[in-house]
Amino acid sequence: MSFEQQYERFINSYHSLEHNTQGEPDSVVSLAKWRILNRLHDRNETLYYRVLIDNIKDFAPIIYTPTVGLVCENYSGLFRRPRGMYFSAKDKGEMMSMIYNWPAEKVDMIVVTDGSRILGLGDLGVQGIGIPIGKLDVYVAAAGINPQKVLPIMLDVGTNNEELLEDKLCAFVTSTVEHTQINVKFYPFFFRRKKRLRQPRLEGEEYLAVVDEFMEAVHARWPKAIVQFEDFQMKWAFETLQRYRSRFCMFNDDVQGTAGVALAGLLGAVRAQGRPLADFTKQKIVVVGAGRMPGTHKIGELGEGHNQFWVLDKDGLITKSRKDLDPAVARFARGYGPEEVEDLHEGASLVEVVKKVKPHVLLGLSGVGGIFNEEVLKAMKESDSPCPAIFAMSNPTTKAECTPEDVFKHVGENAVFASGSPFSNVTLSNGRKGYANQANNMYLFPGIGLGALLSGARHISDGMLHAAAECLASYITDDAIRKGILFPSISSIRHITARVGAAVARAAVDEDLAEGCPDLDPRDLRSMSESDTVDYVARKMWYPVYSPLVNDK
Repeated sequence: MSFEQQYERFINSYHSLEHNTQGEPDSVVSLAKWRILNRLHDRNETLYYRVLIDNIKDFAPIIYTPTVGLVCENYSGLFRRPRGMYFSAKDKGEMMSMIYNWPAEKVDMIVVTDGSRILGLGDLGVQGIGIPIGKLDVYVAAAGINPQKVLPIMLDVGTNNEELLEDKLCAFVTSTVEHTQINVKFYPFFFRRKKRLRQPRLEGEEYLAVVDEFMEAVHARWPKAIVQFEDFQMKWAFETLQRYRSRFCMFNDDVQGTAGVALAGLLGAVRAQGRPLADFTKQKIVVVGAGRMPGTHKIGELGEGHNQFWVLDKDGLITKSRKDLDPAVARFARGYGPEEVEDLHEGASLVEVVKKVKPHVLLGLSGVGGIFNEEVLKAMKESDSPCPAIFAMSNPTTKAECTPEDVFKHVGENAVFASGSPFSNVTLSNGRKGYANQANNMYLFPGIGLGALLSGARHISDGMLHAAAECLASYITDDAIRKGILFPSISSIRHITARVGAAVARAAVDEDLAEGCPDLDPRDLRSMSESDTVDYVARKMWYPVYSPLVNDK
């Protein structure tokens, strides 16, 4: 059977599944679609990735957000075979030897989680391994990273989820893949199965000691590998980012990727108002969700610092009178005094803040579904912007702060909407489309990783991240912006990633962080034009085709 026949056969099976599940709950349909894709992944990796690449707009919501959240919640029931590596706190002292059990000689991209904050779903423990697997599928499909050179990793340091602690049926895990042919005699960890840790999460220095050892082990074997931290509890996301970013080539997508996509969207919102990007300094931004604000502090540096932001947490507006503030959040605290004119107070509600400030942008990072209710959205109608922007960035879909239907109904048809998870566009009263832009980190993290990899960056700097965000913001045409489109179609993701990757690589060269890769010296990269750099990055992307068994002469 030819490749084309195999491809067509799978697509027909997928469409049959769609037909046969009509009328079923969305969660049932999504998991059924994930299962059929996962079975293809297990038996034919080349065909799997070709299917993803050709149909990425349809399949990204299945392998990535929002379905991956459902997968993680149900992972013990869906588990069929191990994928990736698992390190537990009990492996401390052995990680350096364990890392050499992985059969691939070279690993370019690692995504690691500790399962402590899976999307907006909280602590899912080892069941969070679905996140690194899904992220790396996106790296392969969007950035063309060779699937033989990616590695999903779970750091098992326990869980504080009482249901999981009591669940006796939660799947066991294994330290590495089962199908390796390497002699068991010399690699005793390969076939050793072990249960997840049934204990509360480690904290403090005990926790950091485990992550330290893991990072040292990875760097010792694969010093050029990019490590992406994913879905760590926010206190550890910031701690590990500051701890490792200058020592290793790593980044945290929840902190830096989210900030970059938000920045690209904010710049698009300025353009939607018909104003030059220089007017970003005049934008007023109300943010709900203080826990993720430190990751966006670089956005403020493009404007008038932190004076552009009004930040709220579960206790309301944060001001300088708030006690025991995290230093990273304290920089955003409003200092109400003679210079302030909004007549607001510590703990003011979201509705109060929106009515007084009349912000250009309402940015949701809260993980609280529906927090942008009708009253809040109607208050946004009085925004000082001719095109009020509402960003509901929390994932998965059930945790989104509002829906596009709510925005266009209550704010007005002139509003601009973006969300972290996918929604359908809305038909407006005049027959036009109200665009449900997906402000997904998928637009940036593949290009960040690819650009850092191809440039041989020693670490990933703020300048490289800014270059990625600005590249994404410039991708959209003025005509699209006028229609309310802030982000390009996911169907163009490989071209977007090539552009973003080139921008990241050039920024690494400009900052003297690039050490090059085997086939390209950083001096050659520096001499390339922008278009030549994009072409080079595109040529380096892996594409799934069957390798010939016999070389034709």
